[in-house]
Amino acid sequence: MSRMLGVALLLGALPASARDVRVPVLVELFTSEGCSSCPPADAVLARLVRDQPVQGAEIVALSEHVDYWDSLGWRDPYSSSVFTDRQQVYASLLRRFNIYTPQAVVDGRTDVLGSDEGAIRRASIAAAAQSHGKIEALRGGKSMHLEAVLPPHRGADVFLAAVDDPPPARVERGENAGRTLSHVRVVRQLTKIAQFDQPTWSQDVELEPRLRALRLVVFVQERTTGRVLAAGSWAATPDM
Repeated sequence: MSRMLGVALLLGALPASARDVRVPVLVELFTSEGCSSCPPADAVLARLVRDQPVQGAEIVALSEHVDYWDSLGWRDPYSSSVFTDRQQVYASLLRRFNIYTPQAVVDGRTDVLGSDEGAIRRASIAAAAQSHGKIEALRGGKSMHLEAVLPPHRGADVFLAAVDDPPPARVERGENAGRTLSHVRVVRQLTKIAQFDQPTWSQDVELEPRLRALRLVVFVQERTTGRVLAAGSWAATPDM
């Protein structure tokens, strides 16, 4: 067993009072610059990231801009069909009849209105109380070494998201015409990097040049349910 995994197992064996740590909880906001209801949700996500107000939980945020608003007057520069497809997968897993914005999916376990900060907080507290594993990462110049220890699961997928906080920008057309919008943790690339069935996993991941200067979020989801088993977020190092 590697030293890193040994430390992770030791930490996992300690009671919460001894560890005094927060459980990383993944909050995915499905949003769009073409949606007039979305800016309040974007502001909620920014507050959660900045203030980390949820006791016992570390909010690991992803802002995923869907593309189905793009034909309605404004093409969101951050939009992608990848995020629309991901939202549709959640609709099936969470047994929702339709998809909508702004929608927040908390830890792959439940969804709430993305502008309802109280609901996101409550869902995050409930998620943090569930069994989670741990991800450790070591960033190098051109690669990232990852190791995970997970709770029991029925097969898992590992995802790597590269995110940034772009500068505020003015929307010229559509429902938000004339408004200057701000976003945090905008996903620029989302990739499934591994699948496995064991309780532990490790892998070296080569980083494309354009990803090396971005914050990286890694999370593991149970394949059949979508529940997040572990998550972590790492800023770019200064020399990148």
